[in-house]
Amino acid sequence: MTPYIAFFGDGEHSFRLTKREIEELQVKCGSGIGAIANRLFARNFTQADINETIRLALIGGGMSPKRAHELIGAYVEGRPLIEPYELAAKILERTLCGNPNERTNTDAS
Repeated sequence: MTPYIAFFGDGEHSFRLTKREIEELQVKCGSGIGAIANRLFARNFTQADINETIRLALIGGGMSPKRAHELIGAYVEGRPLIEPYELAAKILERTLCGNPNERTNTDAS
């Protein structure tokens, strides 16, 4: 799966939740990936659902854990939640459904 590229905080970044990040997300949020996604999509989320989804997707996209933590502190915590909410929801949508514009190996040429 190709990473999701989006503007966050100070510039464009790559976001991807790999198996490793999904497992950590589930531990950090105390729920399975489906329940976390359902909470976000229903706007019944916790702060950890947003923070950890974005932080771990930054790490999965190639960023150092220290830098990802710094960006969450600077651009999510203590600020209105609508922007990071939309980003977290898009990350989970891409993780669960893939990129609708990306061709798969089974597509005809």
